Amino acid sequence: MDFDFQLIGVPFRMRPGLTRLPASARQLTPLDPVHPLYAEKRAVLDRSGSRLAVPGFDAGPVLAAIAQQARSNGIAWTPQEGTPLELAFEEDFAVLDGESGTLPWLCVCAPSHWAPEDKLGQPFAAVHAPVADNALLLAAAAPLVQLATGGERWERHVWTVSPSGRHDQHPRRHPREPWPDVADADALAAHCWLRAERQTFFPVPGPRRLAVFTIRVQLAPLAEAVDEAWKARRLHDSLASMSEAVAAYKGLAPARPSLLRWLSTRASA
Repeated sequence: MDFDFQLIGVPFRMRPGLTRLPASARQLTPLDPVHPLYAEKRAVLDRSGSRLAVPGFDAGPVLAAIAQQARSNGIAWTPQEGTPLELAFEEDFAVLDGESGTLPWLCVCAPSHWAPEDKLGQPFAAVHAPVADNALLLAAAAPLVQLATGGERWERHVWTVSPSGRHDQHPRRHPREPWPDVADADALAAHCWLRAERQTFFPVPGPRRLAVFTIRVQLAPLAEAVDEAWKARRLHDSLASMSEAVAAYKGLAPARPSLLRWLSTRASA
């Protein structure tokens, strides 16, 4: 896992947090067939597929833009032959329409407790309506859409702690995994995973104002990810400053007291 703990905000706030990407930044990651994510994506493809589109939407320019981005990242991939998009990259994909502010196309195998079929064709604000403490996100919805589809490349990062080591957390395929019923903080932490998402945008060339939205999920056992005292302190302070509403939305409320004890001990070790 190459997640940078400096990206964990202290205090924690639900905000857009877009950062402009430098020209040299990579946005796509080849998916190794031995990676656990490969088997999870393969299962989604074999079961029902992952691509969704509003009626009449032409995904050709989108796939061409992804292929172009892959080439710029040194990855040989084309939509016409070889590995399916879902199995070629660790990233999942969606398209943001700058004119309507909606998501007209999705290719998502590993959502984090949301159903892609419920978001198809929805406005950006409606997509984020269920998010707790979403005032900043909703207030920034229109300018964020314009920024993300303005022709430049952007990224943002989100994180959580989860009792599940599964990438695919579609709520209808996999009900939310309960926290282990243990009182000891060390025992709880041993069952936890740090789940981080890198989300990026890059433009789709053409007359329409479209951007590809990429989502890369990374997972690591919490005890392995928090391998230095400063990381434990930063994660502790962010988790401690999280509102009750956000902790409940993320499913962290039952485990937060034990996680904070474990992080505090590790931060002072």
